Amino acid sequence: MKLIIGDKNYSSWSMRPWLLLKHFGIPFEEVLILLREPGTAAAIRAHAPNGAGKVPCLVDDTGHATWDSLAIAETLAERFPQHPLWPRDAAARSHARSVSAEMHSGFGELRSNMWMNIRASFPGKNATPGALADIARIDALWRDCLDTYGGPFLFGDFTIADAMYAPVVMRFNTWQPALSEAASAYARRIAAVPAVKAWIDDALRETHALPDQDECP
Repeated sequence: MKLIIGDKNYSSWSMRPWLLLKHFGIPFEEVLILLREPGTAAAIRAHAPNGAGKVPCLVDDTGHATWDSLAIAETLAERFPQHPLWPRDAAARSHARSVSAEMHSGFGELRSNMWMNIRASFPGKNATPGALADIARIDALWRDCLDTYGGPFLFGDFTIADAMYAPVVMRFNTWQPALSEAASAYARRIAAVPAVKAWIDDALRETHALPDQDECP
């Protein structure tokens, strides 16, 4: 299989399926395409002609393309049932799908105002009321899952739900909003996961820059 991704410093959506493949030891070829360059879309389509021309995109051994982080995660869970990408318990699995979908479709204020830039540090910046409301919801969601399932991750072991929120941890590391102690501790545990640490290390070595993402008012 081949996973087409964007810059590790910026591409939060790419990070999610990459972490799942790495964490669960599923073999794949990584293809990194620099974002927002004149040839970006063409380069993506060269590897995935049947895709949407966006990253991330998973191309399987038959050439079939699956795009969108959550679609890729579901595809991996279906194809590799030996790995507990979702919780084994049905009720926990439903809960994990719900919080993952909430991340997938929500938190627009956080996304707009506190983008992912692993190399940057913007402590205290862009703390708009909407972004703070999103952060409060995420903090409460994390605490509820940790209390319900006992940690160390949202549903006990590392699952798709944790991969969905890992880029949020990257945002929190950059923008440093106030979090509860439980949420802060969870964020530290996520950052220490070997696959997450490998992504961070790769991002720190990148040199490609998106000027509007590297500056903050």
